[in-house]
Amino acid sequence: MAHYQEHVIIMSALPKPNYKNPIHMLAFGLGSGLSPKAPGTMGTIAALPIYWFLLQDLSVLSYALVLLATMVIGTYVCHQTSKDLNVHDHGGIVIDEWLGMWITLFLVPEGLLWMLWGFALFRLFDIAKPWPIKWFDQHVDGGFGIMIDDVAAALAAWLCLQLSVWLIALL
Repeated sequence: MAHYQEHVIIMSALPKPNYKNPIHMLAFGLGSGLSPKAPGTMGTIAALPIYWFLLQDLSVLSYALVLLATMVIGTYVCHQTSKDLNVHDHGGIVIDEWLGMWITLFLVPEGLLWMLWGFALFRLFDIAKPWPIKWFDQHVDGGFGIMIDDVAAALAAWLCLQLSVWLIALL
């Protein structure tokens, strides 16, 4: 409980984004990263309806292009927002969680259960940060550094999710 209270206090002490700045709002997941409780999880949850309604029915090429565009744009908005707020990897920056969730769900069968399993796997890897995810988090700076550890967590979650699909297909 003390750790949770400490996290809320730390989050409330961080500088707030400029709500009129579209770069800040994009970095903060259109406001989903402003939650004082678990902003990364809230940002990841906010990515799910976008996937459900806009991404899951895209062609493989279109989906891959969305992922690439999100990586490029996310790197820029993370860099600029961190610079503006003078905080590297502000807890409210969640566009990296959006990309991570969407990578995790790439080529996954349709269905709410697959989406929820992907969510659980991505959050597990993003929070636990096993090697090499933790290495990226600690050694790569700037906007790219903010994005790349979530990409690594997503790739680990994606592999586990694809393995789950494969194993169930064998049953």
